[in-house]
Parts: sequence; C-alpha cells; structure tokens
Amino acid sequence: MIGEHVLAGYVNDAGGREALDLARAIVALTGGRLSLATVHPPDLPAAAGEARAVLEQAAELLDGDPVDLHVQEGRSVGRGLTVLASRIGADLIVVGSPEGGARGRIGVGAAADHLLHSATEAVMLAPSGYAPPEELARITVMYVRRPQCDEAVIRAAQAADRLEVPLRLVTLAVGDVGGDAGAERLRDDLALAIRLALDSADLLPEDVSADLAEGADVADALDDVDWADGELLVCASSEDAAAHRVFLGEVALKVLRAAPCPVTVLPRGYF
Repeated sequence: MIGEHVLAGYVNDAGGREALDLARAIVALTGGRLSLATVHPPDLPAAAGEARAVLEQAAELLDGDPVDLHVQEGRSVGRGLTVLASRIGADLIVVGSPEGGARGRIGVGAAADHLLHSATEAVMLAPSGYAPPEELARITVMYVRRPQCDEAVIRAAQAADRLEVPLRLVTLAVGDVGGDAGAERLRDDLALAIRLALDSADLLPEDVSADLAEGADVADALDDVDWADGELLVCASSEDAAAHRVFLGEVALKVLRAAPCPVTVLPRGYF
C-alpha cells in the first residue's frame, strides 16, 4: 500500500503547508514514515542554508511528530523531488496547489506538472485551501476498462481493506456514449471491476460500490456524483506512460482539476 514512506514537497506558502498537512494525515493512516523536502536551485551558495531554515520552521508545525528533513538541489522542483524520492525510498510524493487558484480545487503548478508526467513514485496533490478531516471516509477510483485501471482497483481495494474504509468505482459518461446501450456497457465494465475489487481484498460486498457519472463535460459529470468529506480519489496513469512512471492523460488531467478532494496518481505497473 502506498504511504509507507511519504515525501512532502515544501515551500513556505499556503500550498506548502497544505501539502505538509496532507502528507502528515496519510502517515497517520498508514503508520508510515514522513520526509519533508525543499528544493533549491544549484550554484547559489546561500540557497541550501535558506532551504534548511525553511524546513526547520516547517518542522515546528508538526508538534514533535517524527520527520526527516531533506534539502535537495535541483534545476526544477519536480525533478528534485523525483530524484530525492528515489534516493530515500519514498513511495508517495505529496505537493500542494499554487496560491491564487480556485479554493477547493487542485491547481497544477510547474512542480506538479513535472511529477504528473515523469515521476517514478505515486503522486498526490492537495486542493487549494485543503484541511484534512479527522478520518478517511472513502477511497474512489476513476475507472475505465484497461489494465492500468485494473491495477489501480486492486491497489485501492487492498488499501481500503487495510484502512477499513469503503471503496467506490466511478466511470465517466461524458457527452454521447452511445445511448442506453453505451451506458449499459459502461455499467457492465463497472460490475466486472467490482468483482475484481472483491477478489483482490477481504472487502464485504456492501463496502464496494460503483457510480456512472454522467454529464456534458468532465466537471459536469463529477458533479453528478456525491463526494464525501474525507474522500480520496485515485487515478491510473495513461496507457502512454512508460513502465513504472506517472503520465497523466488529457481526460485524467481534467478530472484532477475538477475533483473536490485530494487526488493520487499511480505509476503505470504499480505493483
């Protein structure tokens, strides 16, 4: 299950603090290890010291919770976080949304954009203004019938089982999906995915549900289904992703931007 070693990318703004809060909440759920990192540009002698000071101030926000602090040199924040995650063995990189974005929605800054198209670890993004609830309510997987999504269902089912929360599978029906026959085909795919989830973990049938989200566009479709306080959304990487890397496709990127909760993107072949 992801979250055994969580790396939060930190900058001294609201998005950085929200990333830290979300990473801390994940570690509290999984019992994993928390690392906190600030990336600074190379060839600036004072930059490392300034980054260390920023991290030490951030650590004071944790009320004594254990954390490993890392100052990482990198020409870009996203690349620096990826290099560091590989070096320290983190399995999840958490970043926040840039300041100035729509509250309650995820904004994709330069660091997140890099991670969403090349990271070798799972990537989690916090919406702007996000404050973790006291407990996780449900894990939702965006599902399309293809191998990467089946992998995501298996992983999410195992995580839901371990964390003792329900699992939901959601398929988008955007625009014209072929009328009633097309919608029925999508529901059949969801039924197969429910069976896969039940076969992959010790979940009870009543703990696994599915929704067909219908709408004129992605944002409209996501509004068609309910979202719990304490929801976590999981997306698979595109079939165009290289093995063991994250690559978010066009539709999934629209989902990420419209989602009202944190989103985790799994690398292709995440087993």
